[in-house]
Amino acid sequence: MSAAQISPWRKWWWRQQFTPDLGAVLVNPFFFARRGLVREMCDWLGAMQGDVLDVGCGRKPYRHLVPSSNYVGVDLDTAELREIGAADIFYDGGNIPVTAKSFDSVLCSQVFEHVFTPTEFLTEIYRVLRPGGKLVLTTPFVWDEHSQPYDFGRYSSFGLRHMLEASGFEVLHLRKSCADGRTLVQLGTGYLYKISRSRFRPLNWLIQLLLIGPLNILGGILAWLLPRNADLYLDNVVLARRPLPNEAAASLSASTTS
Repeated sequence: MSAAQISPWRKWWWRQQFTPDLGAVLVNPFFFARRGLVREMCDWLGAMQGDVLDVGCGRKPYRHLVPSSNYVGVDLDTAELREIGAADIFYDGGNIPVTAKSFDSVLCSQVFEHVFTPTEFLTEIYRVLRPGGKLVLTTPFVWDEHSQPYDFGRYSSFGLRHMLEASGFEVLHLRKSCADGRTLVQLGTGYLYKISRSRFRPLNWLIQLLLIGPLNILGGILAWLLPRNADLYLDNVVLARRPLPNEAAASLSASTTS
């Protein structure tokens, strides 16, 4: 089904899956993970102007949060993604077919864990960003295996910072989503979702409403009652920047003389 053929109801449903409002607490089994991502990166997305590249765009779930008029999605060249019809550019997972220094911002959300060669991937993102351009990158820290067999890594905040800086980026901010009781509940609801999912849609809805929905509400209560734990969280959410040429030269000079 192409993007043009999607009904308004289906568009609303998909939006609730990735940018859920409070009403989705009863029907979204990944409520805390998805809402946590949006909460941590929405102000960065809202500041994206100029030319924006969404790497691993899927259905472009965050397009409506980005004010830029030139929003380009790139994804792997597969039959499934071509059928979705959201990507503007398809590629083989190696070189992104755009010229160097052609984008002001890059969004890459929940893709990095599926990249088998992360250093080369970051180098390619660095290449397409203009000097001074921003990267918003999210990737799980605690999550189950998914999109098997293309799930290759989990990254701590320290490991992710090291990889970005080694690729030339300046890490401006690093946030951790749901660093409280919501992480425990989200893992539980994700587990229940996987073991109970069936082809019988009414049964899936019943489980959502009677079991997963109440657990989501419990997670909200636990987040309010229990203290934060910055060592256990769902996702890393990073804002990084490609330095300007003089800044990059100064950083290189400092590292060689230290």
